[in-house]
Amino acid sequence: MPLPLRPSILALACFSALSVHAAPTDLNTRIDTLVKQDEGQMIELFKQLHRNPELAFQEKETAALVAKALQAQGFEVKTAIGTTGVVGILRNGPGPVVMYRADMDALPIKEATGLPYQSSKVTPWLGNPSQAVMHACGHDAHTTWLIEVAKVMSQLKDQWSGTLVLVAQPAEEILEGATAMVNNGLYDFAPKPDVLLAAHVSPVYPADSVGLREGPRLAGTDQIDVELPGIGGHGSTPHVTKDPVVMGAMAVMGYQTIISRMVDQSKPAVLTVGAFQAGVNNNIIPVSATLKLNLRWYDAQVRERMIEGIKSVTRGVLVMNDMPADYQAKYTMKGYATPVFNGKAQTELAQAALVQQLGADKVLPGMPPLMGSEDFHMLASPYPDTKVLFLEVGSGKPDVYKNLVEKKQLPAAMNHTPGFVVELPAITTGARAVTATLSAFFNKPL
Repeated sequence: MPLPLRPSILALACFSALSVHAAPTDLNTRIDTLVKQDEGQMIELFKQLHRNPELAFQEKETAALVAKALQAQGFEVKTAIGTTGVVGILRNGPGPVVMYRADMDALPIKEATGLPYQSSKVTPWLGNPSQAVMHACGHDAHTTWLIEVAKVMSQLKDQWSGTLVLVAQPAEEILEGATAMVNNGLYDFAPKPDVLLAAHVSPVYPADSVGLREGPRLAGTDQIDVELPGIGGHGSTPHVTKDPVVMGAMAVMGYQTIISRMVDQSKPAVLTVGAFQAGVNNNIIPVSATLKLNLRWYDAQVRERMIEGIKSVTRGVLVMNDMPADYQAKYTMKGYATPVFNGKAQTELAQAALVQQLGADKVLPGMPPLMGSEDFHMLASPYPDTKVLFLEVGSGKPDVYKNLVEKKQLPAAMNHTPGFVVELPAITTGARAVTATLSAFFNKPL
């Protein structure tokens, strides 16, 4: 279903640049002024994006909107990188190359927030012709930030020198978009980045704050499909079949021992079976079953042990069920990303810039290392010396952080749930935080 962008909304998306002639001399004041004067337009754009989410590699209308907005601000723009990715380059004299990525894709979830701008969109997805779609991870906010950052940084060209590269990335939710862009010619167009920044909404911080922490931030991840073979037949005669549903159930339970019995307990690891797909009818034993697995890890040896364990358990299940030797499981490796680490130098530089922009009380200590994952840093996979920074922008209500610290209580609706909400103050907070951080990377190169 195409995203119905009305001309008035497109105008808002492009934020027809209105220069501020009475520019304050203080950079932080200028950033604050420029972003806040666009607050109404930004919120309208955010709501429009929220009402019209697009799934991984389907973000055609969102990408078109971003491309138009970047072109309006004088960026060199290339589209369709990695299917639907967009890259904009603003060259502003000598200096570092700083890349900022925002992800665009939504999730196959039916929204239940009750918001007046709630998504009611459905689209074909994995065999379902009417899959409900929702921005349940804040990528609508991220895309809004990208468009505002393009405008503000173009208006602040007298305050920085270097090359700004903005990336609107597809398919983060399936952890394939960044690698797809690299493999599809990102660096035929864009220069090598010295610094790569991404910002993500976080419901555990109030929407007027950010969280930042040095060191390990997000786990590495793999998405693996395991297809188990079977020999189908009638439900009344299971003894003449080899039931892949039963084998799949055995495998799911066997996989649980990988973490508890095969992985070093001092090292964090998660193995989740997110989907079990088999059969179509009550009385037909199917010929195969597919298990969709998700792995999380920080240590590459732990990753290898989990993958070995999955194959070992699967082989054992087939042997236990007396499957013929020529019936073998099939493994499909899909989305992959390494862990995310915030280096000391870039974290300290960003910390100082954020304190100046938002205030010391609005820059909160980041959570301990999380088992969530990201793939933005895979944009820099060809260049291991690129500095990487992951910033968490609060999207929750005012009391969420206090409740977490004092009561160990998480918000009721976290990311990837039908009730997930980005509180609206996060829209300006994120734009201010990203712009201030980018400016710092230009003005004090690492």
